Amino acid sequence: MNAAYYPGCSAAGSSSDYEQSTQAVCGALGLKFASLPGWNCCGSTPAHAVDTELSAALCVRNLDLAARIRAERVATSCPSCLSNLRLARKRMENPQFRARVNELLDEPAAEQLPQAYSVMQLIHEEYGPELVANRAHRRLTGIRIAPYYGCLLSRPADVMADFGNPENPQVMEGLLRACGADVLDFPLKTDCCGASFGIPERRVTASLSGKILDAATRMGADVIAVACPLCQMNLDLRQRQAARECGRDFNIPVLYFTQLMGLAFGFTPTQLGMKKLMVSTASLLKKLDAGA
Repeated sequence: MNAAYYPGCSAAGSSSDYEQSTQAVCGALGLKFASLPGWNCCGSTPAHAVDTELSAALCVRNLDLAARIRAERVATSCPSCLSNLRLARKRMENPQFRARVNELLDEPAAEQLPQAYSVMQLIHEEYGPELVANRAHRRLTGIRIAPYYGCLLSRPADVMADFGNPENPQVMEGLLRACGADVLDFPLKTDCCGASFGIPERRVTASLSGKILDAATRMGADVIAVACPLCQMNLDLRQRQAARECGRDFNIPVLYFTQLMGLAFGFTPTQLGMKKLMVSTASLLKKLDAGA
């Protein structure tokens, strides 16, 4: 597969465990990406909130770098990066917008910019549940998982159309079921966790995250599977804040879907960066060992 990998800014910091587990799972599947030399931040939320054209220029520069190494696709794990890259590419279809963005770049961007894809989607498309199941030697039998996509990965529908129904995507479920897990039909899978409101409006994030944690707990989930660094932070790091806001205790691990796949593939928790998690995974790992 001719794809370049865009790690995004959090991969070396706040979501290093996501990056570590993503590389482990992709390596185990033989999914290889070209490196993207000289990549820059996509702008995340702040840039497009201030200046749409500048935000697009940040993203277009990355897509242009991929085009110059003849990559046909750009892979990324972060939903925010994915959304920004895809929206920028779509906006470049407007000649006037393209002209203004090109003025911000060192040189005009390539006429044909590669499309961005989530690593989750590429695993689904390139391998599918059957091949994932063949690689999952340590089945996640008996592990009840609440799949949580967050509000960005499948929206807006016209930009993220390959995830299917934006309110009820099924890609993560297919991969985790292939690993032997009992994947719940989680009704809040695309609800917002509060995103970056965790800094200016902590109670808003605590309330929204609390609803998700409460639903997963009431459904008897052993773990919540996520695909977004910010969602993982709000549901894991801020779990006590959510508990105080909701008036009840929570103690549910929040793992990246790649960490769960990695466990099924036989990697150790250390190899998957799980020591970085705030909520203990001891009960989850004990149940996994009991079912092995």
